[in-house]
Amino acid sequence: MKIVAKKKLWKYLFWLGPFLIAVGLTVGLVSEQWGLIPLAFIITGIVISGLGIIWQSYQSNWWNRRSTQAGTNALVATLAVLAILGLINFLGTRYHLRADLTEAQLFTLAPQSRELVRVLPQPVKVWVFDINQNPQDRELLENYQRQSSKFKYEYIDPQARPGLAEKFGVKDYGEVYLESGDKRQLVQTVNENERLSEIRLTSRLQQLTNSTTAKVYLLQGHGERQLSAGKGAISQAVQVLGDKNFTTSPLNLGETSKVPQDAAVVIVAGPKRGLFEGEVKALQEYLNRGGNLLLMIDPNTDPKLNSLLQEWGVRLDNRLAVDVSGESVVGLGPAAPLVTEYGQHPITKDFGNGNSFYPIARPLEITSVPGVQATPLLRTKPYPNSWAESDLQSEKLEFNADKDLKGPLNLGVALTRKQTPKSTSTPQPSPLPSPTTQSKASPTPPASPAPSALSSQTATESRLVVLGNSDFATDGLFQQQLNGDVFLNSVTWLSQEDQQPLSIRPKEPKNRRITLTNTQANLLILSSLLVLPLIGFASAVIIWWKRR
Repeated sequence: MKIVAKKKLWKYLFWLGPFLIAVGLTVGLVSEQWGLIPLAFIITGIVISGLGIIWQSYQSNWWNRRSTQAGTNALVATLAVLAILGLINFLGTRYHLRADLTEAQLFTLAPQSRELVRVLPQPVKVWVFDINQNPQDRELLENYQRQSSKFKYEYIDPQARPGLAEKFGVKDYGEVYLESGDKRQLVQTVNENERLSEIRLTSRLQQLTNSTTAKVYLLQGHGERQLSAGKGAISQAVQVLGDKNFTTSPLNLGETSKVPQDAAVVIVAGPKRGLFEGEVKALQEYLNRGGNLLLMIDPNTDPKLNSLLQEWGVRLDNRLAVDVSGESVVGLGPAAPLVTEYGQHPITKDFGNGNSFYPIARPLEITSVPGVQATPLLRTKPYPNSWAESDLQSEKLEFNADKDLKGPLNLGVALTRKQTPKSTSTPQPSPLPSPTTQSKASPTPPASPAPSALSSQTATESRLVVLGNSDFATDGLFQQQLNGDVFLNSVTWLSQEDQQPLSIRPKEPKNRRITLTNTQANLLILSSLLVLPLIGFASAVIIWWKRR
């Protein structure tokens, strides 16, 4: 009787273990606090359950049973599978590995965006004031967030949180704001027809996190491209420079006679008349003190810059670049070269085989100059697709071996040159001894100049980009293909702002639709619904007949 009572007691104690575990889990889940009380219940329950299992196995020889061993093996295998799945889940949460198999990399951030987010100096948050959470926008924000823990985003219902909406000045649904510290900036307004743009978000992010602004001066007074909207103007390029955190101003060297000290870049965009000798000298002095210059020179013009370009090993060819390969694609005729080959340079490193075109362009001749490093940027296709045409009056462009130059042609070049400022002060020579003392005294070496008399010589780098065309950056053409990227990346590289991301070209999915005629569509339906099933049925009959 005592043994039976003892068995019943252990049986009740065994069921007390799961009960205490359930109580501990319930207390923890309800209170959302896993403190001392729920942990005490859970631990006590586990100990009692374990002791109960050990005592039961001792009384009934439970571990030696075949069923127990099989069940134990199954339990261990199940726990091992769960542990492996948990480990895979942990690794998947901590280490992200994604593959974008689309040809245009539609779901991958541009290298400029990734680099900017990875080096964020302080936390940044994107606020999307909208009720609906568009999957495409969320995927883009998730891509940004994967690059850095300092990047966060949140969707907000303006009506549910009117105080926060008023703080940002929200006026309509779909407004997207960027916040970093006490700075806030509107990115754009998203709707059904316009989704969140990586280009705008990265540009605003750069403006918000970059405290410095580079000053860009655009030379005027020689028939250069107009800065405000108009025919043949570059107002879109100027506007995008402002979006990229550049400050732009016109520059008339005839009035100032010197490039301002705060000039990060000077742009000469399509001058129709020649510069004065003093203006050319001012540009040369600017380059000599570590300046950066962008020259966009059209054919049939003489800006009188030969003396400046000769120092850098560049000569403007007076012939016209002709390219017949892209005539049917661009639709602007053979005088608008279509470029798909780019040099290995930071300006063009992400272009791949993308298209850019240059209506009415002149080739550039590049020669080696000591101390100058030149990298061709834009190259046309080889002859017979392209050549330099010398007869600019003829309506029919044909290659003439005596006067014309076979392609490929260089339409753009980037150059760098190290500049070492000269010493501004000269050491004072030591006084010579008098004749009477000179014969008695032993000769002594001349005294070396004092350290304070020597000026520190710090090497700086001057940069120059020469393009044989300015039409590509005009309104209307600026946003076509990679034209805007060539201009923006050139200015960015010239500004020598290493933290400044280069231009990001928009990603567009290629049209993969197959257009079928009625005959082709009927043939496809007939083959899929009749021919293929008959082939499968015939194959099955043949296999059955052979086996029979």
